[in-house]
Amino acid sequence: MSLFWSLWIMFLVVLNLGITLFLFLWAPRAKIPVQQDGTSGHVWAHGVLREGVHPLPLWWVILSASMFVVGFAYLALFPGFGRFKGLLGWTSHGELAANVASNNARLDELMKRFSLYPIEQLAGDPAAQQLGGRLFLDNCAACHGRSATGNQLLGAPDLTDNDWLYGGDGKAIFTSIHDGRAGVMPPWASLGEENVKNLAQFVLSLSGRPHDEQRAAAAKPLFATCAACHGPDGKGNQALGAPNLTDQIWLHGGTLADIETTIRDGRQGHMPAWSPRLTEDQIRVLAAYVYHLSHPDHAYPK
Repeated sequence: MSLFWSLWIMFLVVLNLGITLFLFLWAPRAKIPVQQDGTSGHVWAHGVLREGVHPLPLWWVILSASMFVVGFAYLALFPGFGRFKGLLGWTSHGELAANVASNNARLDELMKRFSLYPIEQLAGDPAAQQLGGRLFLDNCAACHGRSATGNQLLGAPDLTDNDWLYGGDGKAIFTSIHDGRAGVMPPWASLGEENVKNLAQFVLSLSGRPHDEQRAAAAKPLFATCAACHGPDGKGNQALGAPNLTDQIWLHGGTLADIETTIRDGRQGHMPAWSPRLTEDQIRVLAAYVYHLSHPDHAYPK
């Protein structure tokens, strides 16, 4: 703070406190003209209501005086009077640093305990669930939603249904968070619009949904191209992040129009790597929380 602004703030503080203190000390001693009946002479409602004049209650005077004492003590002990730092030397930066250090010490103790367990077992620890839930809200909820049920518009998968693109054990979840994932479904518009429609009907048939049997039969030979990633039975490939097409769980929507769009235009999904932002220990706790989301009733070993 510059000298000018420091002096300006000090001037305002002295002016306001000075005027307030003067009024506080002067008002009880001020002589107010009164009538013989003890009123000021101000009347309303044709004389029915009259303004009385009484001294301030003692409790109010004591309370107000104590507030002045508190105010002067605050200005003496803490920063607030221009550039004066206060007798205690308190700063908001110092308070924050102390709180951060205290919190880090508590976290270090937790992390040491968390490191003793595999992610699947850590998922059953209430303290890990609480910390992991906070990490999830701060870093993952923007795409996956606060309830972790995903977002088809973004291609963010539901994390509560135990259906995994890249594997759902602790190690696979940790890798997904740590390194990120990049999934690409190439566009197949080159096959022609009729073949795209036929393939969409065949995909519907894989999950047992109502479909056009003739179109599905016509597309069966074409699916050999898709089987390179999704497998000959359409059950997907977690090594490639190719989804299972038989379980009626859809990353980008499961309507006929959605499926046709996916085949025709392709899809691209990007899960960013969180290793630059989160520590290894934080990622382990977050992975445990995500594992817990899809195994809420699992009996974790103690």
